[in-house]
Amino acid sequence: MRSLNLLFVLMSVLIFCSCGSRVEAENVVSIIPQPVKVEIKTGTWELMPNAVIVYKNDAARSVAQMLAENLRKPTGFSVNVKNAKNGDIRLVLNEVADSLIGDEGYALFVSSNGVEISANKPAGLFYGVQTFMQLFPKEIESKDLLRVKWTIPVVRITDYPRFKWRGLMLDVSRHFFTPEEVEAYIDEMVKAKMNTLHWHLTDDNGWRVEIKSYPKLTEVGAWRVERYGAFGTYRDPQPGEPATYGGFYTQDEIRKIVKYAEERFVTIMPEIDVPGHSMAAIASYPYLCCTQDTSIKVNPGTEFATWYDDGSFKMFIDNTLNPSDERVYEFLDSVYSEVSALFPSEYIHVGGDECYMGYWEENAECQKLMKQLNTDDPLKLSEYLMSRVEKILEKNGKKMIGWDEILEGEIAPSTAVMNWQSIEKAKEAAHCGHSIVMTPTSNCYLDYMQGDPSVEPPVYASLRLKTCYEFNPVPDGVDEKYILGGQGNLWTEQVATLRHAEYMTYPRAWALAEDFWSPDARKDWGDFCQRLENQFERADIAEVKYSKALYDADIKIFQKNGRKWCEIGTEAPELEVYYTMDGGMPDSFSEKYSEAFEIPDGPVTLRVITYRDNKPIGHLITLDPKIIEERIAVN
Repeated sequence: MRSLNLLFVLMSVLIFCSCGSRVEAENVVSIIPQPVKVEIKTGTWELMPNAVIVYKNDAARSVAQMLAENLRKPTGFSVNVKNAKNGDIRLVLNEVADSLIGDEGYALFVSSNGVEISANKPAGLFYGVQTFMQLFPKEIESKDLLRVKWTIPVVRITDYPRFKWRGLMLDVSRHFFTPEEVEAYIDEMVKAKMNTLHWHLTDDNGWRVEIKSYPKLTEVGAWRVERYGAFGTYRDPQPGEPATYGGFYTQDEIRKIVKYAEERFVTIMPEIDVPGHSMAAIASYPYLCCTQDTSIKVNPGTEFATWYDDGSFKMFIDNTLNPSDERVYEFLDSVYSEVSALFPSEYIHVGGDECYMGYWEENAECQKLMKQLNTDDPLKLSEYLMSRVEKILEKNGKKMIGWDEILEGEIAPSTAVMNWQSIEKAKEAAHCGHSIVMTPTSNCYLDYMQGDPSVEPPVYASLRLKTCYEFNPVPDGVDEKYILGGQGNLWTEQVATLRHAEYMTYPRAWALAEDFWSPDARKDWGDFCQRLENQFERADIAEVKYSKALYDADIKIFQKNGRKWCEIGTEAPELEVYYTMDGGMPDSFSEKYSEAFEIPDGPVTLRVITYRDNKPIGHLITLDPKIIEERIAVN
């Protein structure tokens, strides 16, 4: 009996060591987004220096070649690619389609003797490869040669996406990103099986696409005076000040980027934002707006509108196309026709958001058009302009998609809606039978702060990682058939570099990727956080920047019964919170947070830090008396 007890103890220790360690569990299978089905077997497979990747169908060749290149860089192995039946890594296109996995799904089987990835379409093979790469040690992400034993677990995975639209939006109008930077952004998004890049190419702050029939759009509209600091606080352009900041993509560069994306199964959907947000176009061709003001410049980030509490606003500068001028439609025909020829995407995004109509109401020709339309509602002018844009796109074989303000007018059933304002707008779109891309500010705006405002780059709103992860793209009461999918939006007013763009995008885009790919029933916040640990290490080796704000305390200051109180939450599991109010710096010997506490009267400074495994892990957050009072006012 004593020997049996000893055996039981030894077995318990082994089970604890294999299952209780966060790091060891992640090193077995740690994939983002979570696959539909994972079966972990016994054993491992090792990539050898003379490994051979084989394919039979020519459609799989490019995926095989990309995989080989990705494996060669960090390993230094030759990794050959052959059109053959047998090899170490087999990429197989199914002769008889597997209806379960669809066009983008795959089956991945790793045995001790080799690897097979099968799919119905090349896109499925590509996504199977992304999962396969995540099974390797984190060093596989290195740009340099490393000496590592390249083993992966024996595993069987069946996987396919929940939604067909899994995207990110990159705003290149507020700040220009080079073609190489756009391609680097694509490289990272595909690792998480994202397949759509919404490219916001035009706005008040820059026109980024070459239009041969209107050369001033890039000669003038692509450039602005250089400013530093926060958007909305800059000086207006001064007389004679050179406009040297900006850039644009030539049509040849766009073709190259589109091809680069297509090779990675990413659709690039361009946005030409009309009729509002058109200051860069108007600076190039002033006759496009009602005022025809030749002094209008490309906006460098100055404040040119007043926003009211009810959501309405007033523009001080005319940034809206004139719907009553036929020259505007000649312009739009040329622009959208040239853009349609550059992008093979099914949809072209037309914007349609935040259109100020005050200048229309003051314009005689617009009033005349309203009479012809038998209306006194200026909204009908926007509806009229959008209906003509829709016909231009239809002529070019494209479908229209716009921000959910387009629902305020009548739009064709074939027009898709990008929901950003509220879930209620999505329900309205579904009720009208429109296809919908879900990207509400509440869960998907990647330009928002992701941690405490005292340590994050300042933005007017916040969006924590857990809120992204908890997003279900199908609103209650809406038939899933109307939901194309969703995307995260990165507006770049405050984001001037690729490194900052990465910081704002990740890890929130990894959370959204799981929202859009994985079955809702497979999502688990605690499990995701564990897999995120591995993802952080991989990003470090890949030299991709990301935020660790999920380790920071989430501090709420509020007033109760005339007294100041503090409540502290955490996102990541297994965190301990320590704080001081005596002027000292907190550590694990300070007061440990357990429940909401009262902040004493007087000029108290609150300092908070998080620990895990007896080590500090989050930012030190310091709230001085002024900040405490400000937060009480907000709450």
